[in-house]
Amino acid sequence: MTDDPSSTRPMTATADRVVDAGLQSHMRSVYNNMTWGLAVTGATAFGIANFAPLYNIVTTAPLYWVFAFAPLAFLWFGLSPAKLLRMDAGKARSMFVLFCVLMGASMATIFAVYTGASIARVFFITGATFAAMSLFGYTTKKDLSGMGHFMMMGMIGIFIAAIVNLFLESAMVHFIVSGLGVIIFTALTAWETQTIKETYAVAHGRETNEKLAVIGALSLYLCFINLFQFLMSFMGQRE
Repeated sequence: MTDDPSSTRPMTATADRVVDAGLQSHMRSVYNNMTWGLAVTGATAFGIANFAPLYNIVTTAPLYWVFAFAPLAFLWFGLSPAKLLRMDAGKARSMFVLFCVLMGASMATIFAVYTGASIARVFFITGATFAAMSLFGYTTKKDLSGMGHFMMMGMIGIFIAAIVNLFLESAMVHFIVSGLGVIIFTALTAWETQTIKETYAVAHGRETNEKLAVIGALSLYLCFINLFQFLMSFMGQRE
């Protein structure tokens, strides 16, 4: 006696619906965490820029360099995916929020350098670009891993070039780095979204998936922030 293949179809369909619903909920959690992170960063940057005593502290050497490199140091030493996975979900979210505050402090000068109208304009352009590429990354059937790893190498290259240019102050290097930055972080948005989608699994359990949602939110947040900053270099109108 053989099993009727049709008898397994309702079970398979039900399992697929559970996975689809779980994935959709997971992606909503990723985007919600990212959105809150952007809101915290924006509020912190705006608040510091409009409170002169604090702004003077943040923008005066040597503290200026401390705040400028604090987010990068925090990523290297406290906010790596491996370390986030070892925390409970609540602590992982708290660490993410703290990082967003530090990033906001490092970006406070944007509100002093550029007009509010140009900041708003570039923010919406960044948002539209990000949404389009994230949707592409979520829906495409093409494996983006090869492109993603190549872009990661490019990202390391432009950050090294940007740090060197802090001392060279070359307008041409700045222009090239900004252009490459826009291309790289636009592409990385699609790759990161696909990676987040493929990393999710019901079998991980709720706690692990919540931490993976924070890690995913961090990766997309960084894509958004860097894309915004590079676009500001091209399109921002100075005060």
